[in-house]
Amino acid sequence: MLVTWRYRDRNSIVQKFDPRAWLIFYVCFLVSTLMFWDLRYLAFFLALALLSLYGSRIQFREMYRALIFILGFVTFFAFLTFLTGRGGMEVYTEEHTIRTISAPFTIIGWQPTLTITVERIFFAISQLFRVLSIAIMTIIIPYSLNPSLYGVTFRGLGMPDKFAYAMDLTMRFVPTFARDFQLTYDAQRARGYELENIRGGLIAQVRKMAPLIVPVTIHAIIGSEDIIDAMDLRAFGIGPRTWLIQLHYRWRDYALIAFSIVLLVVSLSLSLFGFGKFFVPLSLIQNLGG
Repeated sequence: MLVTWRYRDRNSIVQKFDPRAWLIFYVCFLVSTLMFWDLRYLAFFLALALLSLYGSRIQFREMYRALIFILGFVTFFAFLTFLTGRGGMEVYTEEHTIRTISAPFTIIGWQPTLTITVERIFFAISQLFRVLSIAIMTIIIPYSLNPSLYGVTFRGLGMPDKFAYAMDLTMRFVPTFARDFQLTYDAQRARGYELENIRGGLIAQVRKMAPLIVPVTIHAIIGSEDIIDAMDLRAFGIGPRTWLIQLHYRWRDYALIAFSIVLLVVSLSLSLFGFGKFFVPLSLIQNLGG
């Protein structure tokens, strides 16, 4: 049985929009955000994402695990970029050093050195704002989009029936797989299997996790076969498909689509004219960079 994300009707601003209009806004937001490295522009997109999250009425207890994972993931890679400087060299060509910290030891003749520059700091913050904005907008979708509307939403965006249904199954796969994994883990623990006591090297640990991996994988394959058989029995793909639920745009949906298009066009125009590139205040370079 397929399961879905923890969706519930919250009567939020996000859920008042047609899901097609919200997905159009999400795509335009995503493309627009990727055009900028200027922290000032990215701050606007982050504020827009936080405003959308607030309007979705998703409670912290519902998404705290996903949010903590995203924050940790984004912060780790932003900090890693700051330490190594890799990635930023494609955006800026000159660095102004604030301080250089050298380790009191050497590794095979190499002395670990951390160079703190104005550009690295601003690039790490810009990267954090950029990815966090996209992540927040993404996390809103599974908690605010009605699972029963997955297929008809993508079909209403002009996609073929097969692609729309494939997207429906894809969005249900992750929570279904997580449910099967948890059920299998609980069943194995009831039989005395203790995941916490797994010891040995990488190969040994993978081998000892077979009581979890094998049943979950086989169940996923069997479930996919059941879905295929059910679709074949209903002659799916023979002709155009009809959908039980019909979506209709309202004035607020057209307003959101118009705002999305304006956001995308303005972002494209600014990017083409050279605005929104990587930015560091000149005064900061003079005061800190030397």
